Amino acid sequence: MAEKTITVEQTGSPLRRPGVQRQTLIGLGLNKQRRRSVLPDNPATRGMIAKVQHLVRVVDEN
Repeated sequence: MAEKTITVEQTGSPLRRPGVQRQTLIGLGLNKQRRRSVLPDNPATRGMIAKVQHLVRVVDEN
């Protein structure tokens, strides 16, 4: 069975945000607006997305 993945897209800028939010975006593989990253769907990834939910959106869940 294939591992479940989740695609996230950055919608907001990390400018004028706490540094930890910038580091979370980098951890998700994002660094510029409209960039997308395909990540494994696990609790760690979900927690990172929840931490910066105002800067990203979930595009696709497979």
